[in-house]
Amino acid sequence: MWRKSSRSNTGGNGNCVEVALDGRAARVRDSKNPSGPTVALGDWAGFLSAAKKGAYDR
Repeated sequence: MWRKSSRSNTGGNGNCVEVALDGRAARVRDSKNPSGPTVALGDWAGFLSAAKKGAYDR
């Protein structure tokens, strides 16, 4: 099941990020690139932690 970020498309530009978790991996895709990458759940958890700490803020 794909879930879309609640912050996707807030600028009205059509940019959407979606994630599906299957127990072993996280699948991440852009709505314009539905064949996006698959990452290990541990790596996904690390990404989320860093994002929450502002590591990717501009």
